[in-house]
Amino acid sequence: MNTLLQITTAYAQPKLKSMPLREQPAYRVTQNATACNLTELMAAVVGGAKQIEIAQELMAHFNNDIRRLYQAHPAELAKVKGINQATAVRIKAALNLGLRLSLPAEERPSINSPADAAALVQSEMALLEKEHMRVLLLDRRNRVLDNIEVYQGSVSSSQVRVGEVFQPAVGRMASAIVVCHNHPSGAPRSM
Repeated sequence: MNTLLQITTAYAQPKLKSMPLREQPAYRVTQNATACNLTELMAAVVGGAKQIEIAQELMAHFNNDIRRLYQAHPAELAKVKGINQATAVRIKAALNLGLRLSLPAEERPSINSPADAAALVQSEMALLEKEHMRVLLLDRRNRVLDNIEVYQGSVSSSQVRVGEVFQPAVGRMASAIVVCHNHPSGAPRSM
């Protein structure tokens, strides 16, 4: 006698489908983005039918720490179920767009002192966990042409060849450069 076994799998309907429109992340962002929590904002970036579940899992993976999320490499973001490489890149882009709000309003800032250079890179470089070396390329009026990372070191050191520092400047025909590096320990010795 044959016995037919029925295997049923539990299918959970995505949370988004059961939510009223006014509670959905995209709608809430459209109405008042500043009132949204991190998970809602991330769900709007992630998109798709399971955006809420994916955003919740992503935020839990990083303990709801936006700084850890910012510091994560796209490959680490893609380890979270539901996040592919394209979504990871979108998340990184969105976080970097937010960071740009802290930059001066003018399109190409001018560097006239070490304090100007520090103000330009400090908010971003202070979040980095390893030593990084950047080169600000300047035009004849000391306006920033580009901000290029030339080296990523360890937690406590950064060694770079001189050619790596000057190559971007020569390639872009920069008139001047400013070399910047961070101190992951937080000690602002020479930013």
